[in-house]
Amino acid sequence: MAKGISQLAIPDEIISSKIFLIRDKKVMLDEDLAELYGVTTGNLNKAVKRNISRFPDDFMFQLTKEEFEILIFQIGTSGWGGRRTLPYAFTEQGVAMLSGVLNSDRAIKVNIQIMRVFTRVREILMDNLSIRIEIEEIREKLNDQDKNIELVFSYLDELIGKPDTQIPVQVKGFLKSGKNNK
Repeated sequence: MAKGISQLAIPDEIISSKIFLIRDKKVMLDEDLAELYGVTTGNLNKAVKRNISRFPDDFMFQLTKEEFEILIFQIGTSGWGGRRTLPYAFTEQGVAMLSGVLNSDRAIKVNIQIMRVFTRVREILMDNLSIRIEIEEIREKLNDQDKNIELVFSYLDELIGKPDTQIPVQVKGFLKSGKNNK
């Protein structure tokens, strides 16, 4: 580990709790990032606006009012500090770009931590996806086996339901009637 990085002790759980899924993208909000970087949300957004060409739509986007209300509801807070504007959401690439815009030692250290957490979250999601695929394959196999078992039982029901038909059996040397033949 590089010198000084270990001095910044933001638990990974705090960072991962600030990652949200919005528009099918894992993002962090400007207010949370500003808190982690030790700057005001206004200063973070000013730095971004001065370098807006570094932040295309797949790096950063502004939440709609509906998205923000849903997010507040999911988090369970009554408000988000009396914001005047809707928050900006930064994807993993947008967070990486912030390290070049916010040029402080703390920003660099926090960015390294955030990138590591994003990587772990992605790995967990991939593991989760592979487990889901395996479970679905098992379900399909079980469904096929259920169908095969039902078929076997329907054949057994047919066999049990048929009337007994006796087929005459002849054994050499004996007659069926049991009489001695000369």
